[in-house]
Amino acid sequence: MRNRFAKILATLGPASRAPDTIRLLHEVGVDAFRLNFSHGSHDDHRSNIETIRRIATASGRPIAIVADMQGPKLRVGELGDGLELRYGDTIRIRETDTASDGEIVHPHGELTAILKPGLVLKFDDGKLQVTMISDSEARVDVPGLLKSRKGINVVNAVLPMSAMTDKDRADMAFALDHGADWIALSFVQNAQDVRDAREIIGEKAGIIVKIEKPSAVDDLDDILHHADAAMVARGDLGVELPLEVVPVVQRRIIRKGRELGKPVIVATHMLESMIDAPTPTRAEASDVATAIYQGADCVMLSAETAVGRHPATAVAIMDRIIAAAEGDPILWEYIHQTELPHKASAEDAVSRSVKTIARTIDAKAVFGYTRTGSTVQRIARERPPCRIIGLTPNDAIAARLALIWGSYPVVTEDPASFEDMLGRIRDLGQAVGLESGDRIIISAGVPFGIPGTTNTLKIDTIP
Repeated sequence: MRNRFAKILATLGPASRAPDTIRLLHEVGVDAFRLNFSHGSHDDHRSNIETIRRIATASGRPIAIVADMQGPKLRVGELGDGLELRYGDTIRIRETDTASDGEIVHPHGELTAILKPGLVLKFDDGKLQVTMISDSEARVDVPGLLKSRKGINVVNAVLPMSAMTDKDRADMAFALDHGADWIALSFVQNAQDVRDAREIIGEKAGIIVKIEKPSAVDDLDDILHHADAAMVARGDLGVELPLEVVPVVQRRIIRKGRELGKPVIVATHMLESMIDAPTPTRAEASDVATAIYQGADCVMLSAETAVGRHPATAVAIMDRIIAAAEGDPILWEYIHQTELPHKASAEDAVSRSVKTIARTIDAKAVFGYTRTGSTVQRIARERPPCRIIGLTPNDAIAARLALIWGSYPVVTEDPASFEDMLGRIRDLGQAVGLESGDRIIISAGVPFGIPGTTNTLKIDTIP
């Protein structure tokens, strides 16, 4: 088992797609891999999925696969050698598929529909900015050279478009057919985007909503209600929101995810300097630790592992930062003082009791039987100070649980009886490194094998 509770999600790319590199990344700390469908072919992603599954089988440890959809990314059209935007100049913005001298062109009718005076557009990840002064003309606020195909961000406006493009639907069908455990939706604007995705995905995979639009922040509660997890996508979020607001929003998303028992991933620029350098900056190390102190379930590496020069080192350093933060007693004081809302249900009563019992008896692990993964997620929400061994007969659920805080998923058949359950867990405890005399907690539903019946807690000792 890892020497930490929070999980590491790493992006695969040219620097890390070799099977030996993927295996090394898993060995040094990666719990889940992100396949970025903005890049690469279906053949590339198929090969990566097959490699990950082989590594998971060989290691005996399930690995989560996150298929990240590209989403409706707005981009400028062809601008030849580029268009120089000069401060204070008035520039025309026109919808067209062909290049035009002296104009910003784009192919997006959805953008044309909302252009109006006062609307702010940012280009190239916020490096350039204009403010609309009419439906088709804008004033340059932040000058620079605008090149072809650079991204467009619309500040404080809801675009009349779905979070899923035709490409996303094709990519999503491919990912589901090949067993992706999580689907990440890009540029979600409201809860309807999540409901639309659910009609396609159903329960075949968990849905991660990437919070990167101000409108998604405004509709956060409803969005998270319909999603299974969230990602704080700080790249685009930091372009469309004032930079000083992003840390506040990050903390809010983590808090809301914790309340709902849904994992939150903090992403973008975590160890950015390690794309080239063999060590991160001290500020980057603090950024990772801050996410852990705030209660993040998972932290993500993007370009650091996809195209960086030191992918395995980046993972190893992130692993050490997480372990150091989790070794601070102050973190656990904060966790234990945090009051969470609870339902009047047996499941919440059991999961809440697990944390109290684990602290009282210094339990080394809690074993939770689950068919849907919900039992493990409810226990993880409470942050017990011990490992959570998720026991499930479903390979897909086990892989999905690899992304959940503190969880160590194990594929096993449902027990035939209470005595059979105790015997299996005692043997399994020794197999996962527990020692004779270690106290453990067992959470299960009786009768066995029926989803949604978690109603039993048992305190036991490894023989």
